[in-house]
Amino acid sequence: MAVIVARMSIRIEPRRLSELTEMTARQQAEMAARYGGEGGSGAPPRDGEFEPPDGVFLVALREGEVIGCGGICRHPEGGGEIRRMYVAPEARGVGVGRTVLEALERWAVEFGFDTLRLETGDRLLDAIRLYERAGYRRGPCWGPYLTDPKSVCYQKRLTVP
Repeated sequence: MAVIVARMSIRIEPRRLSELTEMTARQQAEMAARYGGEGGSGAPPRDGEFEPPDGVFLVALREGEVIGCGGICRHPEGGGEIRRMYVAPEARGVGVGRTVLEALERWAVEFGFDTLRLETGDRLLDAIRLYERAGYRRGPCWGPYLTDPKSVCYQKRLTVP
């Protein structure tokens, strides 16, 4: 299934594609630059976590180039978790992140998740604004994020038919 929005398409892709490996590397390099080389506290997700019926990984493409991505997977405490949400710097500010987030939420409802959780960094103000505008509210952190002062955790209740 592909969704076309303003010359951009969103589709499901296996997370292990080489373009996504490059996108993940760009994301990790940006995080290291913003946090002085410190890594995040979460473990890297396994590719299998993003396979239906437990999850999905989406990419945003413009003219065949991957410009954004994000995935959801089943959260151990119930519902789903958004992971590896990222928009390339050159594609920011035009709705790519919002479009990927909305598509992830539709898939979460399809999987029967009643809640979505996510963790982001306290210095990622654009991401925080995106999530808050989309109705996410700060919530309790979990697992490796409990003691990480850089972590900000959010959650949103979804309407499941």
